[in-house]
Amino acid sequence: MDNFLNNIVAGDALELIPQLEEDSIHCCISDIPYGIGLDDWDVLHSNTNSALLGQSPAQQGKSGFKRRGKPIRGWSAADRSIPREYQEWCFQWGSLLYPKLKDGASLFIFGARRTLHRAIVALEDSGFLLKDILAWEKPNAHHRAQRISIVLSRRGLKVDAEKWSGWRLGNLAPIWEPIAWFFKPYPYTITDTVLVNEVGAMNIDAIQSGGKQPKNLIKSWFDQEEERWHEAQKPVSLLEFLIKLSTREQQIILDPFSGSGSTAVACERLGRQFIAFEINEEYVQIGKSRLSATWEHIESFQETIPKQFTMFENNKL
Repeated sequence: MDNFLNNIVAGDALELIPQLEEDSIHCCISDIPYGIGLDDWDVLHSNTNSALLGQSPAQQGKSGFKRRGKPIRGWSAADRSIPREYQEWCFQWGSLLYPKLKDGASLFIFGARRTLHRAIVALEDSGFLLKDILAWEKPNAHHRAQRISIVLSRRGLKVDAEKWSGWRLGNLAPIWEPIAWFFKPYPYTITDTVLVNEVGAMNIDAIQSGGKQPKNLIKSWFDQEEERWHEAQKPVSLLEFLIKLSTREQQIILDPFSGSGSTAVACERLGRQFIAFEINEEYVQIGKSRLSATWEHIESFQETIPKQFTMFENNKL
């Protein structure tokens, strides 16, 4: 396990998680695949419908409509089995993960509003208990609802187009995303768990804003200088909120689906140790480059302050 620590490891989480030591992880934070067909890595079912990951003529050349997921019509048994297959996939890695976390440790997963319930059931079946569902509020969101009057007009149905003026096809603007907060059951009281495993409590002082108590609605977005490497990337500040909420310095945080490495970057900035797995080699290299840049910034900052005040001194890769 030592070769995993403070490293982004290329490989399948289903193969790498079993190599971790049991009762060794203080927290798991991961932006897991949502199972909604966002990209090839997000197709977690056996449905091979030709519309999957395609584009309609109206979507071509528009960045906000890079791909369309398979239309949700439920016209075939394969369509209806997609959520169940996603749940089975979540149960696979959840069952492997469960013994690796310390009793009382938190598990945070990002998810889609449409499929998160399946992940919750799978992780509960794996042994975890659901503590809460947090809401991450974004400052803006793509509105992908198409005017049905335009569709009807193109078909030459002018009367129907007038009848349905003002109506759209699609969803409301997705301004928030859910974060499911689980914990691993503990055999003692929560206070004893905190004393023995140093997990299970919340560091409210670390996440207060303007002296106000934090809520389960988190407003966060990317910093101006924060580059976007991954289409599902989360802001580092959002991950820092979860890390500060649930862990202490030097504790080990696992991200089994690390994408472009944002969780690892947040850990480095906050003096936590991390283990990150990512199946896509290109994203592994991007994550490692981001870590190198983080360390260059930290070391530059360290030169301006006395070493006794440096929380990162003993936590280099």
